[in-house]
Amino acid sequence: MRKITDQIKEMETYQTKIDSVLFLTLHDLCKSISKGDVSPSYVLHAYLEKALDATRKFNCITEFLPECQAQLVDLREAKKGLLYGIPISIKENINYKGYDSTCGLKKFVNQPAGQDSVIVKVLKKQGAIPFVKTNVPQTLLSFECSNPIYGQTINPHNAKRTSGGSSGGEAALIAAGGSILGIGTDMGGSIRFPAACCGICGFKPTANRLSKIGLSGSLPGQKTFESMVGPLAKDVDSLALCMKALLCEEMFHLDPTVPPIPFNDEIYTNIKQMRIGYFESDGYWIPTPSMKRAIMETKQLLESAGHTLISFKPPKMYYAMNEIIIPGLLADKGLTHIESLKGDVIDPSLKFQMSLWSMPVVVKKLLHFLLKPFSPRIAAGFKALTGIRSVKELWKHHIAAMTYREEYLKAWRKHNIEVLLCPSIGPAFTIGCAGKLSATSSYTIIFNLLNFPAGVVPVTKVTKEDEEELMNYKGYMNDSWDKTFKKAVSGGVGLPLAVQCVALPWHDELCLCFMREVEKLVRKNKGTQLHQGESNENVCA
Repeated sequence: MRKITDQIKEMETYQTKIDSVLFLTLHDLCKSISKGDVSPSYVLHAYLEKALDATRKFNCITEFLPECQAQLVDLREAKKGLLYGIPISIKENINYKGYDSTCGLKKFVNQPAGQDSVIVKVLKKQGAIPFVKTNVPQTLLSFECSNPIYGQTINPHNAKRTSGGSSGGEAALIAAGGSILGIGTDMGGSIRFPAACCGICGFKPTANRLSKIGLSGSLPGQKTFESMVGPLAKDVDSLALCMKALLCEEMFHLDPTVPPIPFNDEIYTNIKQMRIGYFESDGYWIPTPSMKRAIMETKQLLESAGHTLISFKPPKMYYAMNEIIIPGLLADKGLTHIESLKGDVIDPSLKFQMSLWSMPVVVKKLLHFLLKPFSPRIAAGFKALTGIRSVKELWKHHIAAMTYREEYLKAWRKHNIEVLLCPSIGPAFTIGCAGKLSATSSYTIIFNLLNFPAGVVPVTKVTKEDEEELMNYKGYMNDSWDKTFKKAVSGGVGLPLAVQCVALPWHDELCLCFMREVEKLVRKNKGTQLHQGESNENVCA
C-alpha cells in the first residue's frame, strides 16, 4: 500500500513540475534553462506531452519531428543561443528536411524537403528545437483551417468555431498550451486572423525583414503581395525575442537578400508618448459591435496613459479591394489554383471559392452587370475576379498599386501619426463560413499590399451586450455577404477579440513596442477591474 501511495505522490510531483514548466513565459523559461533550473530535455518532453493532448482535442499538428530528440544531444555541445532549449512549432508550409510541405495539396504529398528552410536553420543555430509542424487550409488561401490530407483544426475556445487560416494550426496549438512559440506565414492576414481567433498575439513583419527561402506556397510568381514569415505567441515580449533571435548574422549570411538590420532593442523598449491614428471601420466592411467596442476601449486606455489619438480614414478602400487587391491575387483568373487542385479532393471549406475561380469570365461579367443595381459591392467583386488580360495591363496594375501605396502614405503623413490602431476581424467564424467571407480580409490584407508591419493583441471578449447589438447588424447593404458575416460571428459570447497595431515599413520594432503598450494597458485595466470586483464582493459580504 505504501508503494502505491509513493507512486501516486511521484506522479503528482511529476505533473506539478510539468505544469510549472508550461506555465512559464518564454523569457522566464529561457532564464530557467540558462540557470540550469530545468533541462532542455525536460522542457521538450513537457511540451511534447501537452502538444499531443492538444492535437487529440483540436487536430492542430500534422507531423511530430523525432529529430528533436537528436537535437537535444547536439545542444550539449552547441553554443547557447537566445532560444537555447526552447521547443518551437512551425507551420506546415515551412520546409523541414525530410518532411512534406504540402499546403494541403495532394500533389505535394510524399515530396519531402531536401533541406531545412533558412528560418529553421537559424532557429536551430539559436538553440531552438523545432518539434512539430502544424495544420493549414488547402492552398493556404483561406481563413478556414481544413484540408483533405490532415482534416479540420478547431478553435480551442469553441469546437464549433474555426481556428482561422492559414496559420490556424499554429494559433490553436499555442492557445491550447502545446507550444510556447510558433512560426507562421502571412499573405493576407494568415498570422493575424488565426491569432485573433484563438486569443493570442501574432506579428507580420515588413516584407523581406526575415528570409523566405524554403517556404512553400500556392501562388508562386504573384507579386502584388508577398508572403511573410512571422512569430505567434501568447505575449508580445515572446514575439520580440523571436524576432531578435532571427535577425542575426546567421540569417544575413544564409540569405544575403535580407537587409542586415539587427533587432533594435532600444526602439522596442523605449516607451514614449505616441501620436496614434485609429479607425473603427475601413469603409469597405462594417465591423461587428464587439470589434468596434474593442477599438474604442483600447483607444480610451491609450488616451488615459497620455498618448494622443487621432481619427484616421483609410483612403479609397473600396477602390483598393476591387481594383488592386482582388485582381492582383487572381490576375491569372484563378488558373493557378485550379491547376494545383486538378485531380485533388476539394476540401468543403474551399468549394465556394473553387466555384468562383472556375466560373467562366463571361459569366462573371454577366453577374457583375446583373447585380450592380442591387448589390454593387458583390457586383464589383465579380468584376475583380475576371483577372488581368495582358502583360501590359499587369504592368499598369503594378503602377496602380504603387500609386495607392503613395496615397496611403500621404494620408498617414498628413495626420502626422507614428502608428495606427485598427480592428481585427472577429470573433472567430463558425466553421464552414470562412470560405464565403474572403472579402472580410480587407482589414488585414491592406497591410500586405502596403508592406506595413502589423500585429494583433487580444484585448477583450464578446459580451452578451455585443450579441444583443449584433442582432441589429445590417452591414453596408444587408446583402448576402453581410448576412453570411452576421451568421458567422453570431453566438460568440466569451470568444476572444483583438485589435491590430500597425507601423510604417521597416519600423517593426516600433510596431512591437506599440503592441506591448496595448498589452500592458489591457492587463493593467483587467487587474484593476478584478481588484474592484473583489472589493465590491467584500463590501456585499
